[in-house]
Amino acid sequence: MVVDRSLTASSARCEPSHGWISWPAMDVLFSAAPGGPDDADTVAVGLFEGEQAPSLLPSAAAELLGSGEARTSPKALALAHADGRRWLLVGLGARDDFGHEQARVAAAAAAARAREISTDTLCWVVPEGADAPIAGALVEGTMLADYRFERFKSKPPEPEASPGRLQRLIVSGAGELEQAVGSAAIVTERVNAARDLQNRPGNDLTPTALGEYATALASEIEGLSVEVQGTAGLETRKMGAFTAVAQGSDQEPALITLRYEGPGASGPTLGFVGKAVTFDSGGISLKPGPKMSEMKFDMSGGAAALEATAAIARLGLPVKLVTVVGATENLPDGSAIKPGDIVTAANGKTIEINNTDAEGRLVLADCLCHAVAEGAERIVDLATLTGAVIIALGNTYAGLMSNDDELAEQVRQAGERTGEIVWRLPLHREYDKLIEGTYADLDNAPEARKAGTIVGATFLSNFVGDTPWVHLDIAGSAWELGRPYVGKGASGYGVRLLVELARSFAG
Repeated sequence: MVVDRSLTASSARCEPSHGWISWPAMDVLFSAAPGGPDDADTVAVGLFEGEQAPSLLPSAAAELLGSGEARTSPKALALAHADGRRWLLVGLGARDDFGHEQARVAAAAAAARAREISTDTLCWVVPEGADAPIAGALVEGTMLADYRFERFKSKPPEPEASPGRLQRLIVSGAGELEQAVGSAAIVTERVNAARDLQNRPGNDLTPTALGEYATALASEIEGLSVEVQGTAGLETRKMGAFTAVAQGSDQEPALITLRYEGPGASGPTLGFVGKAVTFDSGGISLKPGPKMSEMKFDMSGGAAALEATAAIARLGLPVKLVTVVGATENLPDGSAIKPGDIVTAANGKTIEINNTDAEGRLVLADCLCHAVAEGAERIVDLATLTGAVIIALGNTYAGLMSNDDELAEQVRQAGERTGEIVWRLPLHREYDKLIEGTYADLDNAPEARKAGTIVGATFLSNFVGDTPWVHLDIAGSAWELGRPYVGKGASGYGVRLLVELARSFAG
């Protein structure tokens, strides 16, 4: 946290970690001054149902509430000019119904209006009586909503079609809010970095490029180390399942292993495991053409695991963490695996590959084995694994399956606090029958097509042993989430959840 003496406020600037991040930086500051410093050209003030207008509002702004132009219903917006500034009145609904998620939504609505009126510096006044996480949520909602991916635009968009970006966000309030504001800015920077990774096309973000990105990131963050291995490393580790997926592509796979141990870390070693199939054609079991372009998003779990690790290290959380990301393409050339092939995973389990489009579980199988071998004692994996989870839960929840009730509940609670909510689906011994192979130990894609999301998790459970483990199927959440603060495209889902989970282990 850097002290800006000119504002007598605390500033946490969200600098891009290197040139690969395409969205511009936003200054995020905390100020104890009511309404923030005078150079904030727009001030956002929330209004609760049945409550008096905040006393800091100038009369010109308060009159809008009396006339009915300003309303207290959620996301209602009204604009007034007074004291040389613009005052943006934002409806928050009933105070009893206002929580962290509602704060993110309100912040996104305010950010959109602020851009329309060419705001340079937006000041959010934290509602009186709100807690520190509300202040953090206002930061999250603003930064997430302000994100744009324009890396490949040959010309900048016309101002009329794309309103200007916010340069600064100032959060003004009383009480101990500074740390929450600074932490939220750091974490949300990493969420937007994950969205950048997700949005990059497959010809740009190859497995090698993702490995290079992880290497550059680790070089810039104190306490974070990385190892990246290609085909030779996979073969040395006897990762036959991961290698089988990669062999259909000319691109070298990347096994990315990140390690972090924060100051004073104690407790179990956390393990994050992410699927990063940078493009998934389905292999020989080719996907239908429509929307295949979206399969660049099949690396979303890896992006979330990587950027959550970066956020945890930047925050200096006192935890021990090993993160494993398996990056590859899944393509159908002459070397590609075929339906009916049998491969052997790192733990010796043999697998019939009856559908090459069920490749994510093959990559994760070996990555989970690797995480266990690297000392992970509590594991969470994230993957865009099955379309079945979208049928079951839509885009609202990610699917959660686990072999450990305590860890599952910790993940669920972390999701509730961050708005990245999860719904637990069962694992039962009867599901084991569905993945039994005819000619090998396991079948990667049983023809019965029953309980598709659960079957995927049941398959993965064979590669964690007795280690407490949670599987998150984020196929419905990683993009097109539809929340007002992320809109269409990549959502960065899972970064905030994993950071919050790490905080729960940090104590």
